[in-house]
Amino acid sequence: MTNDKMITGKTKLLGVIGYPVEHSLSPVMHNAALAKLVVDIANLGLDYVYLPFPIAPQNLEIAIAGFAAIGVVGFSVTIPHKQAIMPLLSEITPVAQAIGAVNTVSRQNNQWVGTNTDIEGFIAPLQTTYQQDWSQKVAVILGNGGAARAVVAGCHQLGFAKIHVVGRNVQRLQEFGHSWNNSLISENLQVHQWEELPKLIPQANLLVNTTPIGMYPKVNESPLSVEEIANLPKGAIAYDLIYIPKPTRFLEQAQKQGAIAIDGLEMLVQQGVAALKIWLQQEIVPVEVMRQTLQQHLGNSKK
Repeated sequence: MTNDKMITGKTKLLGVIGYPVEHSLSPVMHNAALAKLVVDIANLGLDYVYLPFPIAPQNLEIAIAGFAAIGVVGFSVTIPHKQAIMPLLSEITPVAQAIGAVNTVSRQNNQWVGTNTDIEGFIAPLQTTYQQDWSQKVAVILGNGGAARAVVAGCHQLGFAKIHVVGRNVQRLQEFGHSWNNSLISENLQVHQWEELPKLIPQANLLVNTTPIGMYPKVNESPLSVEEIANLPKGAIAYDLIYIPKPTRFLEQAQKQGAIAIDGLEMLVQQGVAALKIWLQQEIVPVEVMRQTLQQHLGNSKK
């Protein structure tokens, strides 16, 4: 597929805001999808381009006002803006409020509406390829940052019997636990200090790494020691939100114990699919093109 798109005065703007944002794979994925849609659908109105916008935190408010002024249709939100952007939006969906973070913004009735498609992205492989009855199952989640919030909400949506969140910072961990007190999620959720991991791992049917440990360039690191992961039950699912390297040390260790490995690439694809559906207001999105484009891009970037 050639990427020789002609940008005209009619081309509508989508994008991703973050700081830094050069490493974002979203433009690669979304522009491939948009090119495919133009070919597949004889719809002359489908003329979009998706751009990366590096926006420093102190410029966030003025940038969002600027986006409104130039008619940006919608944008993705990544680190460090997922929470800071919330007061600047006119409406925030209940799912984004529950997570406490926004990753997708769309322009509706001349107002900015924020939502979060990370839950959809996270649960997609667990609802399709690895679908099972989760109601008797236990999830153990490593880390208690923003990504962990989407994972907790996703596990609750899937119906997990117990959701254990493990963190190192006691104060942040307690705040994380208390933040769910007014929701149904609190009934199934327990927070634990890292020292409690040895007794939790043997119970895990799903073990999720939401920490950045093991991400490129520190590819030899894992959030768990070999001794800790040795007690992961055979047949459990190990899910790492990181997608570079592929596989991470964490997933390599888990596979040696007979676990099923899922990396973060599918989550990236599926949250992007959900975002495109919102922006384009249509249900048909070329998922396979998005997935293959990213796999190819990551394959080439290693050479």
